[in-house]
Amino acid sequence: MTKFLLSVHVLAAILAVGPIAVAASVFPRIAREQAAADPAHRGGTAAFLHRICRAYAVVGLAVPAFGVATGAQLGVLTDAWLLASIALTAGAAGLLAFAILPGQQRLLTRVSGDAPAVEDDGLRSAASRLAMLTGVFNLLWAVVVVLMIVRPGSTTGA
Repeated sequence: MTKFLLSVHVLAAILAVGPIAVAASVFPRIAREQAAADPAHRGGTAAFLHRICRAYAVVGLAVPAFGVATGAQLGVLTDAWLLASIALTAGAAGLLAFAILPGQQRLLTRVSGDAPAVEDDGLRSAASRLAMLTGVFNLLWAVVVVLMIVRPGSTTGA
């Protein structure tokens, strides 16, 4: 059962977090490009990237769920590396839910519609802030992956 839970946990992490990391990283640049485009040529690329982030965020809930189930099976729920991973995962989820997704929605509101093509300092600043937050989100996940592989204090020798 442990191998099954671990497999689902890793697959969910790859298939759910990966698309969010990529779509969220590309979103600020695409939104800025769309804001500068003629309204007739804006397309829906930024909106599509936002939908990817929203949908995969819901699917991504399987990652910590199966992670905790795997940790329980292995008897490591109280290990410091796992507790740190859980805290970092919660931080990444909070950043996504309360900063990145709302920030994307705000940028979409600014670049959509029939407004004339504009890329003002406010839009540039908002896109830069969103890019920074996405970088922090991706960094948090990178640290979690390292903790999952290295498992400080592990006696397995892995």
